[in-house]
Amino acid sequence: MGVPIGHVSDSLDNVTSQLSQHLPTTHTRRPRGPTLSAHRLPDLPGRVAIPAQSRGAPGTPPPLEWFNDTPGPDAERALLSCLHSPRWARLLAGHRPYPDTASLLAAADEATYDLSPEEIAEALASEPLPSLPEGTYSAAHTALNAAHAAYEARFGHVFVISLDGVPEEESLDRVLTDIRSRLANDPEDERVVAAEQLRRLAGERLRDLLGARGTARPATDGPAPDTCDQAPPR
Repeated sequence: MGVPIGHVSDSLDNVTSQLSQHLPTTHTRRPRGPTLSAHRLPDLPGRVAIPAQSRGAPGTPPPLEWFNDTPGPDAERALLSCLHSPRWARLLAGHRPYPDTASLLAAADEATYDLSPEEIAEALASEPLPSLPEGTYSAAHTALNAAHAAYEARFGHVFVISLDGVPEEESLDRVLTDIRSRLANDPEDERVVAAEQLRRLAGERLRDLLGARGTARPATDGPAPDTCDQAPPR
């Protein structure tokens, strides 16, 4: 049985109110430090990272060339660092080689849409919480911990959100606002929203691994981050 939404909302209201006493009224009174880090999966045993930072180094292939040519298990381990779905990783690795980065990103996007509810649940179970940088004041930690706990109590999995394109000074507020908004979803609708956020996160991580952060999102991409936190209309 889920936690009553009224109790969860009241609890989150309290911590948000406490946090608001510490948050600056403008972004100039107190620096927040670096942005909330993007979700990244924990290092997996034997994980092999795509050498995105070694582009141009003598004897080192470009990231996409490495991905196309590396043994299948190594490619799958690199993909699992983007999204912990073994079938998703096997599917993408099995369709190599890719002619360009955009083709790989589009294939990854389509493969994410094809995940079953059970596979989405498996991927969510492996997702870490977004971490705050060192030096973040304690009120923020208190509010976020309470908000995450309220979300997990209601839906049974961690809160996931893509912060791609969100200014760093707005990241903390965006996380708290979205948790509060999404707590109003029923569990089935929230699974749809969480799956969309997972898809976005997988794409962001893959672009990072390929050293292609500036590459445009695939044409299949959904709505902007701040428009996909509500449940779809019935």
